[in-house]
Parts: sequence; C-alpha cells; structure tokens
Amino acid sequence: MIADLVAGNHPARFWKLTEDLDPDVWHRAALAASAALPEAARAATVAEILALTLGEGQFGPRHWTLPAWLRLYYRLKPRVPRPVVRRLRRARWPAVARAARLSWPIEDRYRRFLWDTAGEALRLAGRDRARFAFLWPRGRTHAVVLTHDIESATGQAWAGRVADLEEGLGLRSAFNFVAADYAVDGGLVRDLQVRGFEIGIHGLRHDGRELATRAEFDRRAPLIDGRLAELGAVGYRAPLTHRHPEWMQALRIEHDSSFFDTDPFEPIPGGTMSLWPFLLGRFVELPYTLAQDHTLTEVLGERTPALWLSKTAYLGRWFGMALINAHPDYLIRRDRWAMYEEFVEAVRARDGAWHALPRDVARWWRRRATTPTADLLADPDVAMGDLHVDGRGRLEVSAPARRSSGHAQLTDGDPAATVV
Repeated sequence: MIADLVAGNHPARFWKLTEDLDPDVWHRAALAASAALPEAARAATVAEILALTLGEGQFGPRHWTLPAWLRLYYRLKPRVPRPVVRRLRRARWPAVARAARLSWPIEDRYRRFLWDTAGEALRLAGRDRARFAFLWPRGRTHAVVLTHDIESATGQAWAGRVADLEEGLGLRSAFNFVAADYAVDGGLVRDLQVRGFEIGIHGLRHDGRELATRAEFDRRAPLIDGRLAELGAVGYRAPLTHRHPEWMQALRIEHDSSFFDTDPFEPIPGGTMSLWPFLLGRFVELPYTLAQDHTLTEVLGERTPALWLSKTAYLGRWFGMALINAHPDYLIRRDRWAMYEEFVEAVRARDGAWHALPRDVARWWRRRATTPTADLLADPDVAMGDLHVDGRGRLEVSAPARRSSGHAQLTDGDPAATVV
C-alpha cells in the first residue's frame, strides 16, 4: 500500500520540534491545513493526505499505467527522426500544460500545507514559538543537487567534459548509466568515482518497457541490482521517469530520483508536490524539482537557464532542494552547453547552498527523519531553526547561523528567514 510507503513523512517528522506537540494537535492542524491542497488531495487522515500527495494517489489508481497509444509511441520512437519527434512534442505542449492538474513550473500547495500545519499546530497548543532541527546540515538554507542521465554511448563520451566543468567550479554530481544499452566504460566510472562523483543506474535498458508490466520489472530488478553492486552504486532513476512506488521496493537502493514535484511533460505526468526529499518505503526519494533539460530546450525552445534559476531562487526561499537532471547527450550541443555552464556558475555562487551528491542528501534526510529529536540535539551537523507565528497568524521560519564543518562547501554565513 502506498500509504504505508509514505507514512514516515508525517508533518511532525518534517518539522522535528525540540518539544513536540500532542499527536492529536498535529492531526487536527494537518486536516485544517489540507485546505491549501488540491481538492483531490484532501482526506480525513494525515496518512491518506500523504498517500494522495507524496504517493500521487490524487491522480487515480491507473496513474502508473501508460495508455496504449503511448506504449505504441515508445515502440516506434527509435525509428522516427528526432526533428519529427521534436516538432510533435512542441506542438502538443500547450495542450499538455492546460490539462495539467498541478501548477508548473512552481507548485506551492504542499509547501503551504506544511507551513500551515506547523502554524495551526502551534496555535492549537497555545504557543507562538518553537525550535526545530533544521532541514539541512549546519544551517545551510537549501540543497543543490546535480544529476546526469547518460542515455547513449555518445552521451557517455561527453560525460568527462561535464565532470571537468563541474570539478573546475568545485562541484560534484551523479552520473547515471543505462546498464545494458551500451558498453559502460569502466575506466570512466572509476575515474569519476576517484574524483568524487557519484555513479547511479538509469535502468537496464532505455526502451520504455522497464516498468510496463510487473512481470517485466521483476525480471529486470535482479539484473539492475547486479549492476548496482558491480558499480558500487546506491541510486536509481527509471528510464523516461516511468515509475511505480510499490514495484520499485524490489530494488536494493538507498535513493531514487524517478519522481518530481511537478512536471506535466513526462510520459506519466503529475508529481509528488514535494520540494524536499521524502521516505518512500525502503529508500529515500529525491524528486527532481528543476525542469529536465530536454523539456526546456526540445519542447519549450528555451536557450537560457532563466527558468532553472528562478525556480532555484524559489526553492532557496523555502529551504527546499534544487535537483536538476541534465543529459550529456543533449549538452554536447554548443547552445545547450552554454546554457548549463551558465546555470552551474550561477548556482555555485548561491549563498547558503549545500552542494551535495544525491547519496549524501539521502543519507542526511534519512538520518534526520528517523533519529529522535532528543538525539539530534547532540549531533554536530544539526543546527536549530525557529518557528514563530506572527500577529497576523503567519508562520515565520528562521534558519540558524551557519557553522563551518571543515568541508569547502559548508562555510559561515548570516541567518535567513522567510515569511508567508
């Protein structure tokens, strides 16, 4: 049951107050705050709300099933010239955007639900202030995570240059290889790992069939696990972001990034609405929160990182996670390269950002979510933030002053606050 997979993400666990409130207070507060959510995501219990939002249950029981016409399209797609595919996708995108049930590129309602829940819980408890274990280590105000799916041998040949760009800026990223579509370059994998990059698996084959049926996924899962072990990888992203939260529990992974906060352009549109990682059964889900590069360039015709940067600023304001998926297969083009280069140079300079690998973000989030708050108080990586309900009933969230950790990416800085 999806409700069981997302049960560990209760708002009380998200906020981790140093002096927690009565469970009934949290329950009443969450039900009142659910008015901020789409009507289809409202329910009588917190567990149901989480299943409808993080579990995408609001989109119905057949949400994970591709329609027959789309399955046929993916069978024929390899034989269709890329310019034709591009024209078809560009022609469809206005209708796709109009039909979307979530806002895009920013969907703010789950964030408002969490903020309203905390504010209402404090009000019901007769309090206007509380301290909490802050969302990111050592008071960093938001996370920036770079990932790359390598879809072909051509993309693999370009991956080293992508790594050089990022390393030159003091950044690291994750490279996800398709396990069986091309000969994975072991030398490249070892070089990336030695240089501090992460390796992941982008499915067994990039053919649109990995999660087409339970039988096919069950056949592939042991092969994927084998490749994960061979490469020393702990992360997965499903090809074409086809996904199924229950089936994917078969994988021996620490984290996944096949889901997203909002994206009407993917084969299975929708979204979890979450700007943060969350527990999804046995692994941590790291939803991508920035539009995929092929959507921006191939579908929308963008040639600058303006949309990426504006969304990153929004995520920074609300202490979220900016996770991008940029494909070396597309970055090989000069205009795409310039766009990505401008983006990484800009985010490298963001004040308060925690530049981290997916595995480090997943391990941090699990540690924070599952450790009792009393124990977190003694953790040197955990800083305390403040919640305050102002005179107009708005929740103010203040980040702590940042502390140095000895790592280059974690430096001192000023406190940050945001109000809604």
